Amino acid sequence: MPGPAPKDPKLRQRRNKKSTRATLARNVEPRKRAPSLPDRGNGQEWHKLTKAWWRDLWHSPMADEYLRADEHALFRLAVLIDMFWLEPTKELAGEIRLQQQAFGLTPLDRRRLEWSIEQVNAAQSRTHARREVQEKAEEQQQRDPRELLRQKPKDIDLDSGDIPVVG
Repeated sequence: MPGPAPKDPKLRQRRNKKSTRATLARNVEPRKRAPSLPDRGNGQEWHKLTKAWWRDLWHSPMADEYLRADEHALFRLAVLIDMFWLEPTKELAGEIRLQQQAFGLTPLDRRRLEWSIEQVNAAQSRTHARREVQEKAEEQQQRDPRELLRQKPKDIDLDSGDIPVVG
């Protein structure tokens, strides 16, 4: 006796999909110009690791997801990171971790936001190259090395008695 009729595929779709789902292109041209870190106001320079973080942030695939309104929160995060590099504390590290979550700055945060970074064709080409090398190695193993001795060179006339000189 047959069971109930299958549901319409539209009814079987997940309804708890996150609205933040996005696929981020890895090879996207970086922004023409990343926002500059604001002036600290007290004549103090930004720590070199903070500057490096800021540069990496704006050249990452996630940068295209940030809106102009997000820059203010990222400025606050930069201040926390700068404070951490000047005087690291456990409390600052915890606050930085909490603030980073909103911007997908760690693999776990990107997973939570359902952001995935587009895989580059390089992985596919490496796999292809590896397979070619394996196939050639297998082909070499299957050949009998004595076969080379049995082959008659095409450009040598054995009847003439001339022996070609190699080198």
